Amino acid sequence: MYDVIIAGGGPTGMMLAGELRLHDVSVLVLEKEEAPPSNVRSLGLHVRSIEIMDQRGLLERFLAHGRTHPLGSSFAAIAKPPPPGLDTAHGFVLAIPQPLTDRLLGEHAVAAGAHVRRGCAVTGLEQDTDGVTARLADGTSVRGSRLVGCDGGRSTVRRLAGIAFPGEPSRVDTLLGEMAVTAPADEIAAVVAEVRTRQLRFGLGPMGDDGIFRVVVPAAGVAEDRRAAPTLDEVRTQLIAYAGTDFGVHSPRWLSRFGDATRLARHYRAGRVLLAGDAAHIHPPMGGQGLNLGIQDAFNLGWKLAATVAGWAPENLLDTYETERRPVAAAVLDNTRAQLLLMTDEPGPRAARALLAEIMDFQEVNRYLVEKITAIGVRYDLGDGHPLLGRRLRDIALQEGRLYRRMHAGRGMLLDRTGRLTVVGWADRVDRIDDVGDELDAPAVLLRPDGHVAWVGDDQDDLTAQLITWFGVPA
Repeated sequence: MYDVIIAGGGPTGMMLAGELRLHDVSVLVLEKEEAPPSNVRSLGLHVRSIEIMDQRGLLERFLAHGRTHPLGSSFAAIAKPPPPGLDTAHGFVLAIPQPLTDRLLGEHAVAAGAHVRRGCAVTGLEQDTDGVTARLADGTSVRGSRLVGCDGGRSTVRRLAGIAFPGEPSRVDTLLGEMAVTAPADEIAAVVAEVRTRQLRFGLGPMGDDGIFRVVVPAAGVAEDRRAAPTLDEVRTQLIAYAGTDFGVHSPRWLSRFGDATRLARHYRAGRVLLAGDAAHIHPPMGGQGLNLGIQDAFNLGWKLAATVAGWAPENLLDTYETERRPVAAAVLDNTRAQLLLMTDEPGPRAARALLAEIMDFQEVNRYLVEKITAIGVRYDLGDGHPLLGRRLRDIALQEGRLYRRMHAGRGMLLDRTGRLTVVGWADRVDRIDDVGDELDAPAVLLRPDGHVAWVGDDQDDLTAQLITWFGVPA
């Protein structure tokens, strides 16, 4: 019997597996596909996900396989320079294709001790007071104390757990793929620039130096079979409809479609079954937030689920996963709805988009939207108090080294500038650091394993109360 079974071996599932293994939780990942997909659905990582990789010692691996780009604002495809003074030490975007992200997180999870079985689709599940039994397509079954559905927008786990998934169905489809072209690059760039003055869901861009382009073009309608890939002829027809040419596209590596369906799970937990990533929320891809949102779900859930398995979790700690992450997902759904509306070709949205472009010249508006898309503006509702409370803490300089290098083990942390606070009784769960330096604008802060600030102050009794709230009774 495993401590945790994870259905779905994508970035959310593998991130969660790695987080659980930091705390010696036995993990089995079940992935229905025999081999990792080659489709490049996501193109990169935003600031908060980059910070997460740094907090776990993974960033150097990701930097070696991706390319960094200066951080800018592009809400609803409105290009603006980045606002000054963003609260991060990682002010860039990391361009890295999703298959590489999948592979790096999978290698990390396996190296940490997670078991992975490919070609294993979950077809049924049963809960009881002691655990969850997952039935597999081959007729076998496996058992775990908890099961987490990270199995995508069409989640089997969500359906089997009886969790509702309300929202809106797709009303527009977009075709997506990678393929060769015969048209010259300068001609492609000129035509694309002209088409994008009237249709922002259109684009052709080189994937590298091998002549393969990523093609995005609106579909003619909404597909009845959401699982069916488009044909190359469909892509050619739509390119001609919008650009007057098909650019000589041929030899596709892969073809896919995506819609604008927007749904949010009614709950993130049903007994011993939980949801994370696209299994809990789907939305249009505007702003490239989907993969990042799933990774951040896993980062929030991992330490809480591990504490529950280990037996030291305070009462209701696992419930905070839903109360914290579901509002974040709801906000992402809303901002993608708004972006998609502003990117349509109708006169009203075009006028609203032009007005927003003017308003984004105000730096505070620009900063607000950048923080929203990159998720560095997320603040969990931990009550009133210091401005840091509920926010993640950026990578500050310590007297020796930097903060994130001390967070690789996924433990809680007390940053103590007073020199007189203690975590005695919680030393198996919380580290104390007193060589903090001057970048921390507070006497002391208590960080959760996900880097969010749980307490700010200088009083030992207040600190003790928050240690019990987040890390249970003292050993």
